[in-house]
Amino acid sequence: MDISYRGTVYHGWQIQLNGLTVQEEIEKAMSIILQEKTAITGSGRTDAGVHAIQQIAHFDSDSKMDVAQITYKLNSFLGKNISINAIHKVTENAHARFDAVSRKYQYAIHQAKNPFKNGFSYYFPRALNTDHIHIACEFIKDRQNFECFSKVHTEVKHFICDITQIKWTQKGMNHLFEITANRFLRGMVRAIVGTLIDVGVGKTSLEDLKQILASNNRSEAGKSVPPEGLYLEKIMYPRMIYI
Repeated sequence: MDISYRGTVYHGWQIQLNGLTVQEEIEKAMSIILQEKTAITGSGRTDAGVHAIQQIAHFDSDSKMDVAQITYKLNSFLGKNISINAIHKVTENAHARFDAVSRKYQYAIHQAKNPFKNGFSYYFPRALNTDHIHIACEFIKDRQNFECFSKVHTEVKHFICDITQIKWTQKGMNHLFEITANRFLRGMVRAIVGTLIDVGVGKTSLEDLKQILASNNRSEAGKSVPPEGLYLEKIMYPRMIYI
């Protein structure tokens, strides 16, 4: 399932007891349409308030309905904040999380007050030194251990991520950060952006950044930026899993 959603009104992707989530909404609709309890597995979590241009999830079903019918009915049941863009048949053992070869995120920032960007971009009116930010991006790309950007008490076996693309672009008063890697740690992208902003305003020097990266200590890095500017943009899979 190829899914888009506006994360503002949800407590993240994954089902939880204390708030409405995207996964819960889709599973409810799936179970009604397919007339059987249907669980879906996402490519990964997104936190409360984070959006997805493309989230991928898989499910198992013996339904006789074709994917076009299921897609149409799901979009009829789901509210305006979730869209099922497409459903594809995949091999029996295909897994939305474990088969993903890369994930791409973007983070949007605007520096001119704009009511139409509320909830979709982070308003940060201070001037940013993008030359320093570009150098900082190269420092980050050269690293593999990103424990300094990971939420503490996270249950992961290691903090190694292979970044294949990282860039910061500016168009007028708007900035866009983009990053692609094989995997991401919890809170990693928002912590990176917060640290890059500290570099851009001169709070953190480039030498300071080197020390932060070497520290493996989350408290050394910058604060996490708000969730509204973050988008899960694209997830790539090997072609062989598609039927």
